[in-house]
Amino acid sequence: MKGIKRFFYRSRGDSPFKRVLIHLVLILACAIAVYPALRILSVSLRPGNRLLSTDLSIIPKDATFENFRRLFTEKDFLLWVWNSLIITITTATIGVIIASASAYAFSRWKFPGRNAGMVFLLSTQMIPAAMMMVPIYIIAAKLQLINTYRGLALAYSVTSVPFSVWILKGYYDTIPRELEEAAMIDGMSQMGTFYRIMLPLAAPALAIAFLFNFMNAWNDYMLARIMLQKREMLTWTLGLFRLQDQFQTEWGMYAAASLLITLPVGALFFYSSKWLVSGLTLGSVKG
Repeated sequence: MKGIKRFFYRSRGDSPFKRVLIHLVLILACAIAVYPALRILSVSLRPGNRLLSTDLSIIPKDATFENFRRLFTEKDFLLWVWNSLIITITTATIGVIIASASAYAFSRWKFPGRNAGMVFLLSTQMIPAAMMMVPIYIIAAKLQLINTYRGLALAYSVTSVPFSVWILKGYYDTIPRELEEAAMIDGMSQMGTFYRIMLPLAAPALAIAFLFNFMNAWNDYMLARIMLQKREMLTWTLGLFRLQDQFQTEWGMYAAASLLITLPVGALFFYSSKWLVSGLTLGSVKG
């Protein structure tokens, strides 16, 4: 038994067998995650008469970009993506701005109702999204925000802000107060310490909150379905739904659009991944 333990665990690191085993498991997990996307790519490249083929090859025979061409020329795909980008970027920006200031107040100041406010924000995340549709639609209709970018962006912010406040508040709590006190001794105001000290140090949490808000709004279908009725206001989720008819679904264009709509999210994730690290405040205060 001791010999087996020595084989798996060495004093100066993991054994070669364990490292090989870990890498094999990771490679298998990556293959399982990537294979469905490769199948979507295969369907998007198939000619119209071979969409239901059971061929497992990634690049099919007689591969063509016809589905991509039709998506751009026969459908309003670019308009759908443009509408989605405007709404999601607005939602993510509003969520981060409001949540960053609110979380700072909850983290640094003590005031009546502070704990109750945090509990209330948490309780809003327990309400099913479907229950919020009717009151949100009624409020938007009375404020004449139906079929508008700002109406849908504000509706998404209702659910994105509370969660972002909790994320940022927890991160603010890990930043030493001595940094702000030192800045204020040097003559900086409270708001100055917030903008010049707290926000730069909280960049990882801000990036996570922005990504969460962006993904929530980008992938939503139900709320957009009741808030948007005009054809020129459709988001990509509503646009792809129009590719499904009662008796026929245009699977080729559906697969092509599914691949293309992952590009903005992928680009945003890779760009912001450099901020998704911890320990930015390590060593910032001398003992």
